Amino acid sequence: MCISAMGDLMVHIVKSIIGEALVGEGNEIAHIDLVIGTKGGAVETAFMNSLAMPREGHTPLLAVLEPNLQPKPSTLIINKVTIRNADQAVLMFGPAQAAIAKAVMDSVEDGVIDKNDAEDLLLIVSVFIHWDAKDKQKIYDYNYEATKLAIKRAIEREPSVQEALARKDSAKHPFA
Repeated sequence: MCISAMGDLMVHIVKSIIGEALVGEGNEIAHIDLVIGTKGGAVETAFMNSLAMPREGHTPLLAVLEPNLQPKPSTLIINKVTIRNADQAVLMFGPAQAAIAKAVMDSVEDGVIDKNDAEDLLLIVSVFIHWDAKDKQKIYDYNYEATKLAIKRAIEREPSVQEALARKDSAKHPFA
């Protein structure tokens, strides 16, 4: 379902929509949390504040398909884990950044995000890169898949309240 099918996006996503996905295994596992909102709203404020105020070990960066080519909607990547060394930074500023940008554009191409809305939306994507992750291809593949899934879930408002209620007592968190 594309965003436009949800109703007039510019009217209905004045606040924000939220998505989450966990994909993969091992140290390269991808856990994506994201928020989508319109320019002029709370997501834009968070986007700009995050970009303008990096902290040591937490440097927000724009998603890019390649240098000088941003995806649309514009997407800000925030690392969940403190980046401690150059090897870890290269994984964030390389395969994770490229995978997220590609997933955003593929979501537009697939109609999950309506291309007519892409210029008016912003995404903030929170990314997990384990300190001991090494395999660039797995990081790319897992973060691509998780980002696409999180975008789809956000737009389709998944899970529903009914699903969360139905599964709350049988749910098993993999790290609990």
